[in-house]
Amino acid sequence: MDFTSIHNYYEHLVADYLTTEIAPKYPDKPHDFFMDIACYALSKLPARYMRHEIDMAFYMSTEERQKMTQAVKQAVDDAVKYIEKNFNRDDRYGLGESQ
Repeated sequence: MDFTSIHNYYEHLVADYLTTEIAPKYPDKPHDFFMDIACYALSKLPARYMRHEIDMAFYMSTEERQKMTQAVKQAVDDAVKYIEKNFNRDDRYGLGESQ
């Protein structure tokens, strides 16, 4: 059996928000910084699994989409604050001094 088509819909929303809104504000941060933000934010959001993104778009109301988008923004913004404060503590990523 192949389960690779199953995805958490929030992963797409978090990745999009990070790419378009957050990453441009931190051009000097390494990839791991953004991966940590994504993981932290996703751990604060509920899981919403799907097989095909078009299914989610078709079956979700506009209000539900707006609530999900707002929840993602809040979770990612909170994650940025947390990871920024704690990122590379004790030179976890071998970057020299803490960033």
